[in-house]
Amino acid sequence: MKKTKKKGSRTGFTTGACAAAAARAATLGLVDGQVPNSVECLLPNGQQVHFTVIDGHRDDHRAHAVVVKDAGDDPDCTHGAHLTADVCLLAEIPGQVLLKGGTGVGTITMAGLGLAVGGPAINPVPLRNIEANVRAAAATLLDEQGLEVTISVPEGETMSRKTLNARLGIVGGISILGTTGIVRPYSTAAFRASVIQGIEVAAAQGQNSVVLTTGGRTEKFVMKALPELASACFVQMGDFLSYALDTAVKEGIRHVIIGGMVGKLTKMAQGETITHAGRAEVNTGLLAELAQHSGAATDVCNDIRHAETARYAAERMTELGLADAFHHALAQRVVHTLAERYPRKFTLTVLVCDFDGNKIATAQGNVDA
Repeated sequence: MKKTKKKGSRTGFTTGACAAAAARAATLGLVDGQVPNSVECLLPNGQQVHFTVIDGHRDDHRAHAVVVKDAGDDPDCTHGAHLTADVCLLAEIPGQVLLKGGTGVGTITMAGLGLAVGGPAINPVPLRNIEANVRAAAATLLDEQGLEVTISVPEGETMSRKTLNARLGIVGGISILGTTGIVRPYSTAAFRASVIQGIEVAAAQGQNSVVLTTGGRTEKFVMKALPELASACFVQMGDFLSYALDTAVKEGIRHVIIGGMVGKLTKMAQGETITHAGRAEVNTGLLAELAQHSGAATDVCNDIRHAETARYAAERMTELGLADAFHHALAQRVVHTLAERYPRKFTLTVLVCDFDGNKIATAQGNVDA
């Protein structure tokens, strides 16, 4: 019997934690005359963790240190990134610590991220954590000197192409992230945060529409269907329907478009706010009801009711030439369900595509009626 490969559970460290460790090591190099081979770093969650330091060196006014990111068992594109810190003395600003972004750290080009446009993509928590570690290591050095800390990631620009940073207006590199310092394998927290952030950016750009999709295929489909909309309007929400819609309401978005396929749309139609496959079973009884209203015979509806997947219903209705009617009825049910959950909040359009990304049906509803 073939064994299923288990997902690992080993935790790792965020880019922010690794940047803070590198910055602390470089600062110690200025204080002690030599950059250490390992350093103890305070994480945002209060833990003290030892990091290995490579490529440490210093001269009279500057020190350099690198910490290689270990993401644990999380499938993160920044695993193995060289978080690099260069710390130099600035005699003209004693007591101050200036933090800058270097090569491979993204630059903010759009409002809505809570960071200064034109500044580095270093989020507030890691920014404070980096400074705290630098100040702890510098100690009395700051009585007479200021410090300039430049964080860089030599491979960052290439890594950023595997992220949605460009959509958020972050160009030229990765973001320095991490609210705890710890990366938990296959955590949904980072993805959920990116959904919220994407909608906030769209609102900050003055967009009054967002297009929510469940994955890459559906996003490609809706982008083709709605070429007139700016790229900032398109947000992959994955399974996080409620977080996406709650944020749209909070940000005053007036028009919501949802693109999806039969499985996720069925979850939405039956009232699930998190549409992950493991959260609840597909309501095949609902699909049988929609099939009946679309003209399917009783025996077909019974087969659909006793099936395991929503895809079975879609394929049976396609065989009967009833795909358009069936998917339109499903889209209308999604509109009805969400109108009840979000009364008078936004207009809603649901676009349905098949498994090849071809448009099947559209339904619209005035949820703010």
